[in-house]
Amino acid sequence: MRTGRANPKFYTTHPYFLTFLKAFKLEAGFDDKNEFLDIIYWLRQVFAVVIGILWGLIPFKGLSAILLFFLLNIGAVYLYAAMFQRVDEDEYGGFGEIIKEGLMTAFSCYMVSWIVMYDYAHGGTSFT
Repeated sequence: MRTGRANPKFYTTHPYFLTFLKAFKLEAGFDDKNEFLDIIYWLRQVFAVVIGILWGLIPFKGLSAILLFFLLNIGAVYLYAAMFQRVDEDEYGGFGEIIKEGLMTAFSCYMVSWIVMYDYAHGGTSFT
């Protein structure tokens, strides 16, 4: 029978949890090249969904919304890699490779969340 208690060792030794903690630690050292790229990928997806929801609520639409999304997304990744983590860009193939990591997937997440939120908030139709 389960007691409902969480395993405390999971939170201190599980590799995914440790990688998650490294994402928010200033100048964290990454053991593996893919570990940093995974952090970039998933932070970019979360950022894209949040921006999509905000743009849908505002309502911000058109080509300017898409261009501003790309500008913010690329700028955030560049600032995170260059200023917060201070990674050696040559180790990852240059900042171009870091900036491209997960960009189109993030754009897809952004478009879906933006369209759904805009339609829900300003569409005038009911989903019921």
